[in-house]
Amino acid sequence: MRSSTDTFCGQFDAFERAASYVVADLTATLRSVGFPAWIWFLIAVVAAVAGLALLAGDRAQRTARNRERRRWAALRGWRFAESDNALLTQWQHGGLAFSKSGSATDVVTGSMFTADGRRLVQVMDHEQGSKVTMVLAAVKLRRSVPTVLELWEPSVPFAREREAELDLYGPVGNRYGFTADMAVAHPLITPEFVEAVDEIGDDVMVVWLEGTWVLAAAPPNADPARLERLLSDLGEVADFVDPFDSDPNTHHEDPEVYRPSTTHHHSEH
Repeated sequence: MRSSTDTFCGQFDAFERAASYVVADLTATLRSVGFPAWIWFLIAVVAAVAGLALLAGDRAQRTARNRERRRWAALRGWRFAESDNALLTQWQHGGLAFSKSGSATDVVTGSMFTADGRRLVQVMDHEQGSKVTMVLAAVKLRRSVPTVLELWEPSVPFAREREAELDLYGPVGNRYGFTADMAVAHPLITPEFVEAVDEIGDDVMVVWLEGTWVLAAAPPNADPARLERLLSDLGEVADFVDPFDSDPNTHHEDPEVYRPSTTHHHSEH
């Protein structure tokens, strides 16, 4: 795992290279119109200062986000990891269908109670090029769903592009459904299921079922309070898709908890 210092240095090097190209272009332009050399130098200094300010602001925002996520995990008694390079490889659909090259950062792992019992939950930032593109929330099922079902907000521009890989199911409440198997997906989409999905909110661009998970892609600025509500809503969806055995004499083990590598785990100080 790269340290935050290494990441910052890499960002600065990238900025320095980009700034050098801009300054070179400006210099050529200014020379052509006869501006003195001190103006070229001044422009270079201003560009460097502005770039450093932007990088510092971005780093401060990242640090504040990291701290907020750590505190939330600590309050809930959940685990926190700064990053996990392998975590996203278990999913391929939904919000990850167009963003497979990203990494999982500020990962929170724990369990929560739903109406049917305790379920494993995970929350993580999806990061590409040092920018958070979305926040992924996931709730574990006990059984694997035998098909993929994606439920997209109609306002998302590339939602219709899913027809190239999945079949268009049609409207599912306020969203459009896409699935790999119509016959398997149809029994899952009950009125109760649709109502639970509609409760999630239109700020979440996609909700999807994949393997043994119910997942959602929230906006990058989603705070812990929003994520708490989202996990609760996903837990309700999970209960409809994967109800626990109604036999009260049946004993259910707690769900297996994903444990990030100890090299990635950091405790709150």
